[in-house]
Amino acid sequence: MRILLIEDEAGMATALRTVLEREGFVVDHFGNTADAREAARSGTADMVLLDRTLPDGDGLTLIPEIRRGNPEVSIIVISARGDLTDRVSGLDTGADDYLPKPFAMEEMLARVRAVRRRPSSVPVRQVQLGNLTYDLGNDEATIDDTRLDLPRRELLVLAALMRRRGRTVARNALEEAVYGFDDEIQSNTLDSHISRLRKHLLEAGGTVEIHAIRGVGYLVRQRS
Repeated sequence: MRILLIEDEAGMATALRTVLEREGFVVDHFGNTADAREAARSGTADMVLLDRTLPDGDGLTLIPEIRRGNPEVSIIVISARGDLTDRVSGLDTGADDYLPKPFAMEEMLARVRAVRRRPSSVPVRQVQLGNLTYDLGNDEATIDDTRLDLPRRELLVLAALMRRRGRTVARNALEEAVYGFDDEIQSNTLDSHISRLRKHLLEAGGTVEIHAIRGVGYLVRQRS
């Protein structure tokens, strides 16, 4: 899962990013509304952790824009402004949760897990192709109801392909789904993930295949 972290305090941002990445999340960090707005327009985030007090404005102003571009995204506000009126304002603006600072990292992770478990207003939570099912809410892939034990990045590649099953996904779109904006990506890294993912699907008895579209990207389709 990809998290967009919008937090201007360097120490807090580093601590949050470290904890989240240790849990297997891809984290993109920005410290102001202007940069965060540009990042949000890509629509690649599954969740946003949003501070309110940013150097160029109130973080709550970003929520309607983020929602318009990515209706499925979950948003948790993290803020030192924890009075009742502040919390109500955040939730009424469209946040899924509001976590006042200071907080324990264990509670933050619990809130992230709880929000991920909530049913989305968008009805599609699972996508299926052949005997492969991908649960978008829990980031789990199964073949014939048997869970696939995949490394994190291979799971992210599969999620991106399954969201657009039967259609070509460009290389850069797959890389954006798997890596943070600051990550250095070797030219053959994505191909290595695809190769291992193909092997896992075949060994698990999957009736789907990942097909390369030369010079463009990849698509997942039923095996012929």
